[in-house]
Amino acid sequence: MLKWTDTRDIAIALAETYPDVDPQYVRFTDLHAWVVALPGFSDQPDHSNEKILEAIQMLWLDEV
Repeated sequence: MLKWTDTRDIAIALAETYPDVDPQYVRFTDLHAWVVALPGFSDQPDHSNEKILEAIQMLWLDEV
């Protein structure tokens, strides 16, 4: 089960789910929606913030 604090695991899942997307250009609103829609994500959608989303985006960049 993924939580917002599992930033690296979320980034890996996003890289696998969206292989043709350049994370550098993903808006935080889209990123939030994509994370919440990941299979296995089980945290509260409103428990994220800009800092968490930025961390996920940076780790996703590292993955691709």
